[in-house]
Amino acid sequence: MQISYNWLKQFIKLDIAPEETAEILTNLGLEVEGINAYESLKGGLKGVVVGHVISCEQHPNADKLRITKVDLGNGEPPVQIVCGAPNVAAGQKVPVATIGTVLTDKEGNDFVIKKGKIRGEESFGMICAEDELGLGEGHDGIMILDDKFKPGTPAAEVFEVYTDTVFEIGLTPNRADAMSHWGVARDLRAGLIQNKPQNTYSELITPSISKFKVEKRTLKYDIIVEDSKLAPHYAGVTISGIEVKPSPAWLQNSLKAIGITPKNNIVDATNYVLHELGQPLHAFDASRIKGNKIIVKNATEGTKFTTLDGVERTLHAEDIVICDENQPLCLAGVLGGLNSGVSEYTTAIFLESAYFNPVSIRKTAKAHGISTDASFRFERGIDPSITTYALKHAAILITDIAGGEITSDITDLYPKKIEDFSVFLNYSNVNKILGENIPNETIKKILVSLDIKVTNITDKGLGLSIPPYRVDVQREIDVIEEILRVYGFNNIKVGSKINATIAYGSKTDDHKVQNIAADQLVSQGFYETMSNSLTTTAYSDLIADINKNQQVAILNPLSQDLSIMRQTLLFGGLESIAYNINRKKADLKYFEFGKTYAKTLSGYEEYKHLVLFATGNSNGINWNTPATSVDFFLFKGYIDALLLRLGLKNIETRPNESDVFSEGITYYLGDRKVVAFGNVKKSILKHFDIKQDVFYADFNWNTILNVVSSKIKFAEISKYPVVKRDLALLIKNEVSFADVYKIVKQVDKNLISDVSLFDVYQGDKLPEGTKSYAISMKLQDKDKTLTDAQIDKIMSKIQNQLQTEVGAELR
Repeated sequence: MQISYNWLKQFIKLDIAPEETAEILTNLGLEVEGINAYESLKGGLKGVVVGHVISCEQHPNADKLRITKVDLGNGEPPVQIVCGAPNVAAGQKVPVATIGTVLTDKEGNDFVIKKGKIRGEESFGMICAEDELGLGEGHDGIMILDDKFKPGTPAAEVFEVYTDTVFEIGLTPNRADAMSHWGVARDLRAGLIQNKPQNTYSELITPSISKFKVEKRTLKYDIIVEDSKLAPHYAGVTISGIEVKPSPAWLQNSLKAIGITPKNNIVDATNYVLHELGQPLHAFDASRIKGNKIIVKNATEGTKFTTLDGVERTLHAEDIVICDENQPLCLAGVLGGLNSGVSEYTTAIFLESAYFNPVSIRKTAKAHGISTDASFRFERGIDPSITTYALKHAAILITDIAGGEITSDITDLYPKKIEDFSVFLNYSNVNKILGENIPNETIKKILVSLDIKVTNITDKGLGLSIPPYRVDVQREIDVIEEILRVYGFNNIKVGSKINATIAYGSKTDDHKVQNIAADQLVSQGFYETMSNSLTTTAYSDLIADINKNQQVAILNPLSQDLSIMRQTLLFGGLESIAYNINRKKADLKYFEFGKTYAKTLSGYEEYKHLVLFATGNSNGINWNTPATSVDFFLFKGYIDALLLRLGLKNIETRPNESDVFSEGITYYLGDRKVVAFGNVKKSILKHFDIKQDVFYADFNWNTILNVVSSKIKFAEISKYPVVKRDLALLIKNEVSFADVYKIVKQVDKNLISDVSLFDVYQGDKLPEGTKSYAISMKLQDKDKTLTDAQIDKIMSKIQNQLQTEVGAELR
């Protein structure tokens, strides 16, 4: 937010430098992020003064040049200046750029006036034309000034160059009260009273409205507010006989200084009052209002309306519109209509000032993707008590700069006054929270300086009445924060001894298990990430796993890219991978704990997940080790190691069930799915412009928490050897490894510790409809060494069971 130093001085008699003002504002919480100089004319005509041409003679070496003697009014003898203008003559008052002055040429390039020689004659400056000073386009000759100006008078005074200092304030969203020069001046006054008690800053100078007068009553509109909850305070007045033209220089310069482009005197006047007092206003061309009525109501769903920016919009039933008898004229508090605004042909206006419901304005602004100075203020909450005051002030300003006369009484609809907030402030709470005993009188002085009224005084504290424009101060703790920021954070003393209490709260099982899993993954080179829970509906068509009927939509999304709650963590991870790959970081291993969201018949549900991503190389290039890409089996190893670390046993492998993977496996514990993992489909990766393989795993964290204990224990490593046996089986194509795994494990669950598949072969050398599995089994007895007889017996039983149940044959 841009705040003008000159403008602040209209509200408060400042006798401190802009830099000190900026420091006080920053200490008050209105952080000044930058201080910029504004000049209505680039360079501000610094170094250009009025000169008096004492003599003018022909240059001896050039027909078109003259040698002049010019008095610069500095007490020094006249200086010699060579000039080529045909109209230069003795006795003239002229603008002179002295040595060292920086001027700007037509192309915007700066050049410095230096002492020089022109055709053998010395020249100590330059007598300037209009275009050389940036005051016009004329270059036929030098500027001739009024004879009343004394030599040495700065040209900035002659041409009334406007200069200002502009503060760039990083306004926090809660400070709706400071969205104007008046609001900033209120805070600044409080800071000055506290920090400079020797000076008097108690008076806040506000614009006078004593000149407001109804000249005639010839143009009046009946104003109807259908629902006062939409517009609790609405006022309007008419002004006739105006002339729409450019604004006067002072008004244009005031707006330009804070980054507002002037348009015409009517629009500029409303913008001026907006930034001066924080009250948005809107001027309607009276000739465009039909039926002699102004109606404030909700829009009819589906109504087409073209706003000032030329965009046709479809209105919603929640939008507030200002209408005449026939049609909408304005999207209330947000943006005017294309066909009802002020134009060069406007001769009469209806001027509106209102307090609209902040929630309604925010919904409308977000739904239509519009952000204006007016909506920015309305949706945060303006001061409902200055609606009429600002209207009168604006009406006076318009008649001053556009002519005309006020032709109606003010219609002021305020059926239910918005009351002040009532808060009781306990002295002991102030001292306890701030850590310092602030005198009661100081507390009262600070609150009064912030326009907070003290309605009741007791030994324990103060009863306070807080104006409604302070929407962020409604509780005792808010008041204490106000006291602190005015008293000064830097004025709170820090003792030499600092006491701290460290409390160790008990952690949940979820937290403990997460830490165990995270430690395991980090040790394997993974990094933890956190992605946004909001996503776009555009991803819904990428995989069949997403149920569009269960999408949780945001009522007022910040954008279409963040309009729904995610149903999978996949897309957030892929966005991160694509971002890193595009920045030459292609070897990635991520994990994330997060939730997905769904709308069900019983309401809204959340599901917790742990997801893993791996892509690129598993290890970097070294002189003695080639780079190795992450593959399916390495990724499976990460998952198996994590499940082992969590103490999960009896995992069953089932075929891929998800549309996410081109190749994948799903692990189950009984009927509960633990994790699905595999290669992400190329079609999905293509959407993110990822050209390398990405491996993804999605753990159902709720299932894991149900089956794992936070106190994970490990059995002692057996001192007896593991026996490994392999089998090559010829089986039918429809038999899966999960079937084989289940049969083998059932032979002897105590002695068969592991079953894995290490080779699959399908080809023309095998009988039709068959395939070859090579499986490996580990056998171990924790209490003794297995004998050959025991091993042979188990292997024989495995072969018989496989042959009986799935028709497997040894190859």
